[in-house]
Amino acid sequence: MSCGKVNSYCARKFFGPQVLIPVTLMLALTSWGCGGRSTESWDELEPALQKQLPAIRHSIQVGAFSNMSNAVRFTEQLQTKGINAYHFRHETGLYKVRFGNYATHKDARNRAEDLKFIGIIENYYIVGPKDFAARSWQTGDNEHLRNDIVRTAQQYIGVPYRWGGESPRTGFDCSGLTMVVYRLNGLDLPRSSGQQWQAGTPIRRGQLAKGDLVFFATSGGRRVSHVGIYAGNSKFLHAPGRGRNIRISSLASKYYQSRYLGARSYL
Repeated sequence: MSCGKVNSYCARKFFGPQVLIPVTLMLALTSWGCGGRSTESWDELEPALQKQLPAIRHSIQVGAFSNMSNAVRFTEQLQTKGINAYHFRHETGLYKVRFGNYATHKDARNRAEDLKFIGIIENYYIVGPKDFAARSWQTGDNEHLRNDIVRTAQQYIGVPYRWGGESPRTGFDCSGLTMVVYRLNGLDLPRSSGQQWQAGTPIRRGQLAKGDLVFFATSGGRRVSHVGIYAGNSKFLHAPGRGRNIRISSLASKYYQSRYLGARSYL
């Protein structure tokens, strides 16, 4: 995927340091893949300080499409302009597009008005903290959030896998799935599995709870090459590989048991 060219003024004003989300659904996705290097022993876990992901405070939502292909096309147009957009199926049945992480409603509105002024977007809606499940986590109710993360992931069961993918039309790769699920629930999870591995708090297998991420070395060695979302009862949701759909698998299976590297919590 290449980035569309804008003049230097617009590049500084509209695509500069005010974009707060780190790497996301935008440039060179296939170069990220699911990789990352593991250096820890999964049976000798060192104590670690609790890490928490930053909450997505305010995002810009644009479009409400009855046809998913229209949402996909608009998402790709935004991505070519360096905007961290992703699309998803809303509970209303419409397909919507979101991007950005802004500290205040005013910051998000100003950004949206700038983009509207230069013709990149039209009508928009500012998504605030009250619209995210992560709001319950901020008030201390992370059990509700964990269940919502799993429910969100379950909506994608049956979607085909595609390496480097991040679209319900063309499919998700493993870390694209986990990133979209977390961001739809208001948590700013990085894009690649290696970054996701680094961002979370290491936990033992016996400490796993719904919504935690589990990591595997499916390509051999100690390199993180696969990630899934723990769903409880030794099950996890994931995009398993080319030609196969997103599904639920068991940590107790011989294949995944032998390739398990460890787990991370973000709540």
